[in-house]
This record gives sequence, C-alpha cells and structure tokens, in this order.
Amino acid sequence: MDSTRPAATGAARGNAVPQRRGAVVAALMLAMALAALDSTIVSTAVPQIVGDLGGFSVFSWLFSGYLLAVTVTLPVYGKLSDTFGRKPVLVAGAVLFLLGSLLCALAWNMAALIAFRVVQGLGGGALQGTVQTLAADLYPLAERPRIQSKLSTVWALSAVAGPAVGGVLAAWADWRWIFLVNLPVGALALWLIVRHLHEPQREKAARPRVDWAGALAVFACGGVLLTALVQGGVAWPWLSAPSVALFSAGLVLAAVVVVVERRAAEPIIPGWVWRRRTIAAVNLALGALGLLMVAPTVFLPTYAQSVLGLGPVAAGFVLCVWTLSWPVAAAHSQHLYRRIGFRDTALLGIGTAALILFAFPFLPYPGEAWQPALLMLLLGAALGFFQLPLIIGVQSTVGWSERGTATASILFCRQTGQTVGAAVFGAVANGVLAARLGGAGDLDSVTRALGEGPAAEATRHAVADAVHAVYLGAAGAAALAFLVLLCVAPRRFPVLPAD
Repeated sequence: MDSTRPAATGAARGNAVPQRRGAVVAALMLAMALAALDSTIVSTAVPQIVGDLGGFSVFSWLFSGYLLAVTVTLPVYGKLSDTFGRKPVLVAGAVLFLLGSLLCALAWNMAALIAFRVVQGLGGGALQGTVQTLAADLYPLAERPRIQSKLSTVWALSAVAGPAVGGVLAAWADWRWIFLVNLPVGALALWLIVRHLHEPQREKAARPRVDWAGALAVFACGGVLLTALVQGGVAWPWLSAPSVALFSAGLVLAAVVVVVERRAAEPIIPGWVWRRRTIAAVNLALGALGLLMVAPTVFLPTYAQSVLGLGPVAAGFVLCVWTLSWPVAAAHSQHLYRRIGFRDTALLGIGTAALILFAFPFLPYPGEAWQPALLMLLLGAALGFFQLPLIIGVQSTVGWSERGTATASILFCRQTGQTVGAAVFGAVANGVLAARLGGAGDLDSVTRALGEGPAAEATRHAVADAVHAVYLGAAGAAALAFLVLLCVAPRRFPVLPAD
C-alpha cells in the first residue's frame, strides 16, 4: 500500500544523514543547476563559437554529444552508487564535470570542443542521477516532496535561463566564460559535499564486483542507438546507409547487453528493474513523459515566433510559465497522493495533461500570446502531479542498496524518451510542412525564410499545422502513459515499512 508515515527515527530509515543536511541540499541544488544549465547554455553562443573555431557543419554535436553522454551513463552511475555509496560517485562525477568544463574553455577547434563536451556529459550523468538518489536518502517519505520540488524548480529555471545566460556571456565577455563560470560554482558544491556529507557505514562485500563489461556494453549500445536517433533525418536521411548501419549495430549491441547482463553477478541493469511491475510501469510512463515534453520545449518557441509574431524574449516567456506551476503542483502533490495513492495521483495528472495537449490545436489562428501561455501554465501543473509522485513512489519501494539503480533507470527512460521524441516529432513536423507547402523542407529553414505577403501567410498556416500535429502526437504519448499506469502499475505501490 501507499504508506506516507515517516519512520520514528532516522536510524530506523537507514538513510544517509549528514551532520549539516542544509549544506548538502545546497550542494545538490548547485550540482543540479550546473547539469541543467549546460544542456542549454551553449545554444545562443553558437555564432561566436563557430566564428572563432569553425566547424559549422558539426556544431550540433555540442548539444548531442553532451546529452548522449549524460543519458548512456545514468544506469552505470546508478549501479556504482549502490555498490560504493553516493558520495564517491558524486565527487568523481563533479570532478569529471569540472575537468570537462576547463577543457572546453581551452578548446582550440570544434573537434576538441565536442570531445570535451562529451567529457562534461560523462560527469553530468553522475550529477543528475546521484543528486536525485541522495535527495531520497536524506529525507523520509513525508518530506521528499519538499526537496524534490526544490530540485525541480532549480532544474526548470536553469534549463530555461541557460540560453539567456549563454547569450549574455558570449556578447559581453567571451564564449569561453560559458564553461569557466562552472568552475567556482562546481568547486563550492564539491567542497560542501566533501565537507558535510557523511554516509553511515554499511555492510559491504569484501570485494565489490563491478560489471565493467556490462557498463561498456550499455554505453556502446546506448551511444549507437541514440546517435542514430539524433542524427537521423538531420545529418542523413532516415532510410540511408548510415541510419540502417547504426540501427543494425544498435540492435546487435542490445543483444550483447542482454547476454552480458544475464551472466553478470552484479549487472549494471539488473533484471528486477523490469520484472517489478511498479518500476517497469513508471519507467515506461516517464519515457512517454520525455516524449511529450518535446512538443512544448522544442516546437512552442517556433510557434510563438512564426505564428504569433512574438520576439525571442516573449516567446521564451510563453514557454517558461510552466516552470512556475510545475514545482508548485509537485510540492502540493503529497496532499493528494496521501489520500488516493501514488498511481491515482499520477493518473489524474497525466490524464489532465493529455486533455491540455489535445486542446492546443484548437486555439484560434493566429491567436493571442496569453492563450498558449495559459495552456502551458496548466500543463506544468498537470505534469507536476504526474512526475513527482512516480519518482517518490519508486524510490520508496526499494532499499538503499537498490535506490540508485531504480532512480537511474527512470531518469534514463525519461531522457531516452526525449531523444526519441525529438526524432519522431521532428519527422512529423517536417512531413506536415512539406505536404502543406507542396515540396520538401524542414521547419527550421522554412521559419527562417518567413517574410511578408500571401506566401508568408500560407507558410505560417503550414507551421501552425505542423506544430498542431506535434501536439496531437504529444497528447497520444500522454494517453499512452495513462494506459500504462492504469494497466501495469499496481494501484498501491509496495512502499517499504522503513518509509
């Protein structure tokens, strides 16, 4: 059942209790801000970076390389944190992230910068997964919504503020400061963790086994498949030889992962992650969340500028309003899931989100900016009631020795869903655009060419239709998440007595 009563004592919980929990929470928020900022901060500085280093044809890998490294390392770091503890994994990830930041600032050409962004991402994977796991270690179930809502707020605000911060630094200083500013902030977070986080002694095997073969196989498989999704339809056509080769290699590597993990004594991705109904259902549901999030985060700014005629700042405001309602709803979700349970609270949230996404195509054309902004405000609230109860619910069904793996699995599925969504919805939008305009084309090139006159008005209608199609697809993803939770997840999560 969904039990939300905290244990009588911290000792009964067996959680990692630092001497100064507030200092550790501050460090976690700083680490989360760094990981979120660096996923978006480079975007507005691309002209300056390309002008200095060249490499325009491959600059997209500044984003893709970082996100791929973060995504494929999440399961590895989750298992390592269960084996060796959260603190050593978080410290190692922070050091690697800061090293990557310093190397990025010293990059001498685009190839070096891309390589160092991958190094950053290797550290960023440890920051994301371990921060979320530690948040559950530090707080009992009744208090987790508070810390998780803080982390959600930091993540949302940092991700939205990233492009603005990057643009200011590139315009008024130098693009290399985008990476140099990470050093003092990261160093402070690292010092707080080293100084104030003290994990209790736990029984450990005399010689911990690390499934390095499985880690390498997972990294290779995830890297190949995600590269195929990220670059397909962009760097080469979907049915071209590179796409077929990458997907084929990814499937072969997936089979290798299954074989290696079945034979491993301590697999990186244990079978129980998918055998337990609760975790499997949440993994699939949050994968669908990653899928549907692509619609507002990627396509709404284009809609706001091309269809509504807003400037970049106003378009960003239309998007960022959901960062106001999401953490507020997440923080108050505990009052609901204490009464009706984790699953039913999430069902209410994702069901409402499906209706909101479905309503978007029915907005008047061209409409006013407050209309999509209102939908985004409501969508943020709905998703706050959906995501947080599922994360807290899963973390409360496992003990300390499994919490890192379980948390990493749901974050990995959400990240993978976003990658798949970007590929799928990008293809959908470009297909609708080509059909409406009577020829080949992609959303980016068409919107950049918008001018005045009848042709421009027809193009705006086509862009609106393309974004509407994406939102309908996102509504379908929300409906899929609803069905998965309804049919697969147990009505009452098997919360451990200690929580």
